Parts: sequence; structure tokens; C-alpha cells
Amino acid sequence: MKKQWINSGRHQGIVLIMVVVVVAILSLSAYGYTLMMQTENQATILSGDRIQATRLVDSGVESVRVFLAQGDEIIEQYGGIYENPDQFSAVLAREDEDPRKVGMFSVLSPAIAEFEGTATGNRFGLLDEAVRLNLNVLTLADAYQENGGRTLLMALPDMTEDVADAIMDWIDDDDEVREYGAEVDEYTAKGYAPKNGPMDTVEELLLVRGVTPQMLFGADANHNGLIDFEEQDAAGGLEAELVLGWSNYLTLFSKERNRTRAGLQRVNINGENLETLYNDLSSVLREEWAAFIVAYRLNGPYTPTDDDDTDGVVTGDDLELDGEGSFTFIQILDLVGAYVKVDTSDGEQIVESPIKESQLIASLPSLMDNLSIYDRDVITGRLNINQCPRQLLLGIPGMTEEIADEIVDKREFVLDDPDGADLNRNWETWILAEGIVTLDEMKMMTPFITAKGHVLRAEVVGFFAEGNISSRASVVFDTTDNYPRILFWRDKSHLSLGYNKDALGIPLDE
Repeated sequence: MKKQWINSGRHQGIVLIMVVVVVAILSLSAYGYTLMMQTENQATILSGDRIQATRLVDSGVESVRVFLAQGDEIIEQYGGIYENPDQFSAVLAREDEDPRKVGMFSVLSPAIAEFEGTATGNRFGLLDEAVRLNLNVLTLADAYQENGGRTLLMALPDMTEDVADAIMDWIDDDDEVREYGAEVDEYTAKGYAPKNGPMDTVEELLLVRGVTPQMLFGADANHNGLIDFEEQDAAGGLEAELVLGWSNYLTLFSKERNRTRAGLQRVNINGENLETLYNDLSSVLREEWAAFIVAYRLNGPYTPTDDDDTDGVVTGDDLELDGEGSFTFIQILDLVGAYVKVDTSDGEQIVESPIKESQLIASLPSLMDNLSIYDRDVITGRLNINQCPRQLLLGIPGMTEEIADEIVDKREFVLDDPDGADLNRNWETWILAEGIVTLDEMKMMTPFITAKGHVLRAEVVGFFAEGNISSRASVVFDTTDNYPRILFWRDKSHLSLGYNKDALGIPLDE
């Protein structure tokens, strides 16, 4: 009996242990399941927050489009687009009782240093895309100056002639190798050939001989347009200008409206119908100017001799408006100080242009606002001298370091002159009006420069006021048409944010 009791006690002890083990396993399983469900729940919430942050970016983009659609005058009344925290800083997009769920967006661009024109921080506003060099117009530069495209490219940090010519060979429409370039033979082993046409993305440069990711992107790992302290250290402490990367200096999208400040179509002085041209000119200019321009279009320029009488006068009645023009204007400044020989009812007349170099300060606003040499609605790819980096100014044909320094010293980082204090500041010819360049230097630079573009870029960041979840995108807005449209949208949410709470406009905790 005693042995049986002992065995029975042992069995009961084993059962108790097994029960404890089973209970422990079930408890651990329940705990694990609960933990897994909590994790899944948190993941679901996190995923939902990320989706919501993406929607906040969408809200920011649409808000910018609505703001830009109001027209230049109203935009200026509400603070403009260069630095406007009221419109672009921590804008409330989603209210919620839980402060962690309050959704906001900010619209950010690099803040520009006054002298060098390089990024020194962030601002709440948009960036004129014309501060960047447009790759797809470089071949046009060759039409104005030998190796004009190479000259513009050489302004990029650490650019070399062999890489510049290789880029030009990539985009030009022929297979002729430039002096330092590369055409199809150098790419055969890689299994592809040069584009021989416009680029689709800036990143396409990585296919060009000699271009490396380091050249294109530099040390800007989070692609916020700045060299942050961590990135500076990773780059070995090199100057920011040298490690920012070419992608921050290049674009495919810059263009400007070919319209007056009032939004009207400019008069194309190369128009084929001379009667229409004369009537259009007479509606915006003095009759004397209109008659001279059409006479110039009909007869071309004339170089007077010492024996010529240059006191002639031409009127609309002297012009054969049913004929065809024999001269094509290269630029508006061709009219300044020119002469033309005209057959009039009083005989042959040599007429001096009423647009004189000594009177340019007064004449330029009317000429630049009302006249054009193009019949298209937009002008593509010119460089905004009011905001672009000094580095790129130095690549403009005819530019010297002295001229670039004076431009940077006198320019103001604004997109317009809303008070009308100096009308000439609305056009690139302000540097001529203020004596920074000569007329001949201005003529050399004019095909490459502007004072304002109408394609704008910004980083739109969506975020929660009290949380760590955010989303961001780089977006390019085309405002050359009646309603702004999106030319480019790149999601950057996979990268580190690149902005602290202060940079996003969130008030810091006291």
C-alpha cells in the first residue's frame, strides 16, 4: 500500500508539472499572439499614417496650384512665392482632437546666399527653375556662339572639357565627334548609343562617358538641396559647392511666358504679314518706332558713310506693306542705334533709329515688355540672372568675373518689382540700363539670360504636428498656361526627411 501511494503521489506531481507547463505555454502563446496583434495593429496604424502623410503632400501640391493660378498681381498681394511663411509654412490640412494626428504641409526651397547665389538653408517658398541650366537647350547655344553649350557646362563644379563635350555629343542630333567628345563608337561595348536628342531625365547623364554618381549627386544623400552637417563630415569637409552635385544646377523644364506684364501677347517683330505687324506695333509703340521697325524688316540694316545725310524720316505711308520682309531680327536690341535706307515719296532717305543708346533707360521697358522675336507662347531654357548661382553666371557667353560680381552685388532675390520702383528690373536688360554691361556685351548675353522664369520647383512635405511620420516630394509646376500643371513629381519619402521641426515651421517646445 505504501509503495502504491508513493507511486500515485509521483504521478500526481508529474501531472501538476505538466499542467503548469501547459498553462505556461498557453500563456506565452496568448502573450505572443497579443503582442503580434499589437504589432500588427501598430503596423496598420503606421501604414495608415504614412498614407495620410502622402495625402498631406497631395493637399500641399494642390494648394500651391490654386495659389499660383490667381495671377501675378494677387500672388504679390498675398506675399509672393519667394519667401512666404503665411502661405507655405506648416499649413493646417487635417484637424484632429489628437494632436498627434493633426496633419500639416510645408512648401520648401533652398534659401539663397546673397553673393554666391548658393543654398545656405531653407525658406518657405518656390524656386524659379530658370536658376538652373537647362540641358535640352544647350545645342541652341552653339547657334549663337562656337562651343556655346560647352561654355555653359564648364560653369558646373569640377566640369572638364571632355565630359562637357561628351554631354553635348549625347544630346546633339548628329554622330560627329566633338573635339573632346564621345559618339556611338565609345558606347558600343556598353550596348547602347548616344540619345542624339533631348534628355528625359537629368539622371540620364549617368549614361554619358565620364559622368559618375558622385559628380551628379555629390554628398547630398537626402536630396534636400543642402549639405547638412552629417553629409559635410561624410564628404571629408569639402566646400559645399564642390559636393552638392550637378543635379542641383541642372534642369529640363525651365521656360518663361512670352507675354507682356499685363498678360497680353507680345508683338513678334519677325511677323510675316507686314501690314498686321505695322498695325500691331502702332497699337503699343509710337508711330515713329513702328514705322522704323517695319522699314528695318523690309530693307535690313544700313551702314552710313561720312557723306550720307542721316536726318531722314520714315512714316507708315512710305512703307510697302504688301511686300515681304528681307531681314530677320536676332534680338530686340538690334533696333538700338541702327540705320535703314528707305525709298520714300521724298526720295531715298537714310533713317536713324529713334531708339538710341543714350536713351535706353527710358526706352527699354517699352521695348522689352511689348516686343518679341518669336511667335510662340513660351521661351525655353534661359538662365535667371536675378537668382541663379554665381557659378552659373560665369558660364554665360561674354560674362566676366567682374560683371558677374557686379550683377550679384546689385541684384535682389525677388521675382518681380511689385511696387514698380524700377521698371527695368523686370527684364534681363536691367544690367544694361544700370551700366553693368555695354550694349555689345548685352547683345552677346541676351539669348541666354532672363530676369524671371515661369516654371517653379519646391519640396512639398506632409507631416503630423506631434509625430515622426512624414512624406515629401519634389514637384515642378508649370505656370506658363492659365492653370498651373505638374511637369515633374518625384516621391522622396524613402529618403531621410532632411528637415527638423524648425525648418518645417513647427513651433519648438518651450
